[in-house]
Amino acid sequence: MSNLQQLILRTDVSGMPLEWIHYQTAVKLYYTEQVAYTCGTPLHHVYGGTNAKTGERSEMTLNSIIATLGSRQKFFLEGYMPPLNNPTLFRRDNNMCLYCGQSFQDRQLSRDHVHPVVKGGLDIWTNVVSACKSCNSHKGGRTPEQAGMPLLAIPFMPTYVEYVFLQGRNILSDQMEFLSAHFPRGSSLRERCH
Repeated sequence: MSNLQQLILRTDVSGMPLEWIHYQTAVKLYYTEQVAYTCGTPLHHVYGGTNAKTGERSEMTLNSIIATLGSRQKFFLEGYMPPLNNPTLFRRDNNMCLYCGQSFQDRQLSRDHVHPVVKGGLDIWTNVVSACKSCNSHKGGRTPEQAGMPLLAIPFMPTYVEYVFLQGRNILSDQMEFLSAHFPRGSSLRERCH
């Protein structure tokens, strides 16, 4: 039996990654004939009801990546900014405090504003980093320069495809390969895909 918790990567018809979906959503997409094609490996084999007339039971195989029909998504419009949340921020920074360089679990990290909010800093991807609670407290309402705490990496806003990657859990190798092919050439996340 397959692991029904394993998510499926949904793309648009051009192959641009859109989101992670559960197998139930994939079944609905197949049933409503919105799946244009599949790739990746067979992931789930699901059974439906039995036809009263023929006695045949419906069944389908769901692949790890499915392409669906439809128009371009808002995610690819110029100026789109993925929503900022701590779990995705911590994953962007590889669960590392960007001041002391140590790795931490999510509950031990906090969102630090490089240019402090109290000094007009914005709560946006390019102004926030993962920081352990100790470093965040020590830095306080100062800039890294004022606190004598240089950043170990420059904060960046992920592209939509990078954001999809950052939201994924237990990403299969074929899904990882597919996603990384859509990363920008100089993406700092590319090294995590191998």
